[in-house]
Amino acid sequence: MQKTLIALFSAGLMTMATTTLAAGDPIAGKYKFKATCVGCHGSNAEGMVGPKLAGQSAEEIVRKLTEYRAGKKRGPMTSMMAPMAQGLTETEVHNLAAYVSGL
Repeated sequence: MQKTLIALFSAGLMTMATTTLAAGDPIAGKYKFKATCVGCHGSNAEGMVGPKLAGQSAEEIVRKLTEYRAGKKRGPMTSMMAPMAQGLTETEVHNLAAYVSGL
């Protein structure tokens, strides 16, 4: 019985860690955004040279950054965004998405 409880507890912790990673850390995302994205997307992701990101879902931001990272052509800004996205880790992608989706 004790081994079963330990196994279930461990599985629960692993699930929580995976969910947290997938959800992203908006605070870490804010720092990455301010250091990397503000110049084109504006300080509140309102859009400038780059398009408005505020109001988009985290899933949409993750999808777009993942496609840019993979080298998929998404539109006229691909040549600027692909190199930026290719330098992001999976965690950074989720962190950015968590931050931007809250704006």
